[in-house]
Amino acid sequence: METPFENSDSKVTNLEVEMAIDFEALRRKLGQLSGNNSRRNVMWRPQEGETSTVRLIAFPDNDGQPFAERWFYYGIGANRGLLTPHQFGKPDPFQELINKLRDDGSKESYELAKKLYPKMRSYALVVVRGEEDKGVRIWSFGKTVYQELLNIMLDEDFGDITDPLEGFDVKVECVKQPGRKWANTSVRARPRSSALSDDKKQIKEWMDNLPSLDELYTCKSYEELEKIINEWLDAGAPDEDTARAMQQQQQEQRQESNDNPFSADQSEGTSSTKYKDLDDAFNDLANF
Repeated sequence: METPFENSDSKVTNLEVEMAIDFEALRRKLGQLSGNNSRRNVMWRPQEGETSTVRLIAFPDNDGQPFAERWFYYGIGANRGLLTPHQFGKPDPFQELINKLRDDGSKESYELAKKLYPKMRSYALVVVRGEEDKGVRIWSFGKTVYQELLNIMLDEDFGDITDPLEGFDVKVECVKQPGRKWANTSVRARPRSSALSDDKKQIKEWMDNLPSLDELYTCKSYEELEKIINEWLDAGAPDEDTARAMQQQQQEQRQESNDNPFSADQSEGTSSTKYKDLDDAFNDLANF
């Protein structure tokens, strides 16, 4: 007859298997509770006057595209950015209104529709050289940088710069030229290919823990967006003369204070949010 202590090693082994703890999940949960996984910590952006070296990692499950795109309704009321549902094939009250305004065909409808047009932002996963301890982060950039990165990848001398074993690091330079309002960001690939890391375990850890855009940006419900658009419309759009006067006033204010066009008054009696460049303005969308 078997005593309670017979085959104890196998019983303990089975027990350990059944009660295995996912310590990586615990680390992620601790990071969420402590704020280490906040949007600000996940996002990266080049600093003005500095040159950074980064390694780009392709987004997984992205229809073969290395970089991701997201479209936002920007500047509608007090909302800094609203992710568009229609880009995911979902019903979208904003898009429905845009289509109705287009069908109307009047000048007033056309001008109102223009205010609703979404703006695209592009994203890449990056490991910043010298900051590898911070893991993989998300870099948000505009159309010019997007085009430059695509041109590099289409250059036969480089190809897939995101390959974790034979890809290329990229130099990112952020410079504000004299007399220019915003800093200009440019990219160029380094001439020699290299691995993402000399440590294969480090590569696997990074590839297994890629940050998700879907966790950063989520769509509001149809009802929430409908409420926002109705409140925006109920606030009343200015007539043509008033709109022209407001535009002239805004232009004069920008000339006097050298403001970025993405500066926006949150409400009457509050100060404007000032941005140094376009990237700064769009990166702010990561924090709404």
